[in-house]
Amino acid sequence: MMPTVETNSELAPNSRVAVVGAGITGLSAAYYLHRQRPDLQITILEVSSRAGGILQTVQRDGFLIERGPDMFVTRESEALALCEELGFAEQLIQTNPNNRGAYLVHRGKLHKMPAGWTMMTPTNLWAIARTPLLSWKGKLRVLWELFARKRKDTSDESLASFTRRRLGYEAFDNIIQPLIGGIYTADPEKLSMNATLKSFADMEREGQGLIRGGIKLLKSRKGDSTSSGARYSMFVTPKDGMQSLADKIVDALPDGTIEHGVKVSGITESDNGLEITIDGETTSRQFDKVVLTTSSQITAKILEAGFAEISQRIGQIPLAGASVLSMGYARKDVEHPLDAFGVVCPIQEERPLIAISISSEKFAGRAPEDHVLFRVFIGGALQPELLDLNDEELIESTRQQLKELLGVQGDPLFTEIARWTNSMPQYHVGHVELVEEIESLLESVENLEIAGNAYRGVGIPVCIREGKLAAARLINATTKDTQSIRNSAKGQSRLQT
Repeated sequence: MMPTVETNSELAPNSRVAVVGAGITGLSAAYYLHRQRPDLQITILEVSSRAGGILQTVQRDGFLIERGPDMFVTRESEALALCEELGFAEQLIQTNPNNRGAYLVHRGKLHKMPAGWTMMTPTNLWAIARTPLLSWKGKLRVLWELFARKRKDTSDESLASFTRRRLGYEAFDNIIQPLIGGIYTADPEKLSMNATLKSFADMEREGQGLIRGGIKLLKSRKGDSTSSGARYSMFVTPKDGMQSLADKIVDALPDGTIEHGVKVSGITESDNGLEITIDGETTSRQFDKVVLTTSSQITAKILEAGFAEISQRIGQIPLAGASVLSMGYARKDVEHPLDAFGVVCPIQEERPLIAISISSEKFAGRAPEDHVLFRVFIGGALQPELLDLNDEELIESTRQQLKELLGVQGDPLFTEIARWTNSMPQYHVGHVELVEEIESLLESVENLEIAGNAYRGVGIPVCIREGKLAAARLINATTKDTQSIRNSAKGQSRLQT
């Protein structure tokens, strides 16, 4: 449901609205704008030749390859709700019920995640006692969390600091850092707990700690309580790939809504709304309202001339990048039993690797029978130098890692390389306060909204929520209603784990 508004909309009929960026956030904003106000003249301005942003699916020789995200979580309702509205929900498939879980690399060997360890909450004490990922000293330090005192200071804290305080250095180095690295590709010494994993910080501030809090949460939830690392039953994907979701949203928009090959270089205020400057066009375009859904650094550059203070704040949100290599193999060329969905690698292992996803194990229809599809993630905030490797170097390095860790022999049937340079926002300590400053500054600009994964959460559902809320804010003209909807976004974001 769209947020309820008490007053009539003051947005004039047939108003011209520009959405900059045709990623999942921009597409969602346009969809909800059109759904609530079909009279609006909506134009999506997209620099590339396709819609969907990082949602890119390639079909090759019977393999279904995701160049970007390969699934989304259903616990946050926005993506599933949108699929239902679009008549797309029947296209969604769950993760395979077998072999759920993940391996971690430890001293060059693979070990299964301890049963019951979900993100930052170890809930199975016997599994902790048995895991080879921790020494006896490290295991006792984890169990000491049951008696650890609460931190009195409620200010923001880095993931590294929080984890070491609660669970110890070994648990951080061997388990937590690689798990979180696979999600945020971030430097844990800088990653904000309040912006990314606030619910775990709240277990300390408001509850009895991570172990007790995790056990309590586990008992309260239905579903898959035996898998480790992530609750895989909550994840779904379209059977034809993530790009099919973006394509479905495009189909729901009026013909001609998206203009491709359009690079927005600036936005300034005018008497009648906002003027957009586009590279290669001699005159600016006039719009009544604008939604900016580009990355933090591109958004900052676009706003630099017309909204310097907002630009300066947004420019403080850094970005990281990663390369994703998809490789297909015959199953006979892989020695490992592949009895998990993937492998995550601690930075202390000093391997050119963040994680390996075994796509053909996670979802049906990702590889032909008797074949395997790997997706290997390289780079991130901790190994940015790896982004400079050329294709040949990336392929050779990745083949070596697959051989050493999973016994993969011979040449791949193909390699698909996706380079996501400066695509992943980094939520550093103080990020929540920075976003609140940005939103405070935006309150004085009625005609402009900013949305995307740089502000209040990553993941497909959050991006859809951002687009949906931006649409609601633009349609409602009064400051009171706008602030109410902004507060709605803040409240929802704090439910994330």
